[in-house]
Amino acid sequence: MKSKHLFLLLFLACTLSSYNDASYEKKGITFFKGSWEEALIKAKKENKYIFIDFYATWCGPCKKLKRTSFKDPKVGAYYNKNFINISIDAESKEGIKIARRYGVSSYPTLIITDYNGKKKTKTTGFKKPHILINFGRRIVP
Repeated sequence: MKSKHLFLLLFLACTLSSYNDASYEKKGITFFKGSWEEALIKAKKENKYIFIDFYATWCGPCKKLKRTSFKDPKVGAYYNKNFINISIDAESKEGIKIARRYGVSSYPTLIITDYNGKKKTKTTGFKKPHILINFGRRIVP
C-alpha cells in the first residue's frame, strides 16, 4: 500500500513540476497549421484578426524573420494573444492564389486582415521584434 502512495506522490510531483519548467513555456509566434479557409473560420469564431506571413522557401530575409523575430517571446506573447497567425508559402498552390489576392510582390510580406479576409495593414521585409509588435499594434493596441 505504501508503494502505491509513494508512486502516486512521485507521479504528482513530477507532473506538477513540469508545469513550472521553462521548456514548456510558449516561445515565439505559434502559427496555425490549417488552411487559409480554416484560419478564417477560426478567426471569426474567436473574434480575432489574422496575421499572415507570406514567404518563399528561398528568401533569406524570410528565414531570418522565422529564426529571430518570430521566435522572440514578447512577439509571441503579443501575436498569440491577439491574432490567428498563419504562415503561407506564396509559391505553393494555395499560396499563389492568396498572395495574388493581396498583391504580394516581394518577400516577406506581412499582412493583417479581419476575420473576413479584408486587409487592414501591410508591410514588407525583415522586421526586428519591437517593430513587428508595433506593426500589430496598428490594428490591436
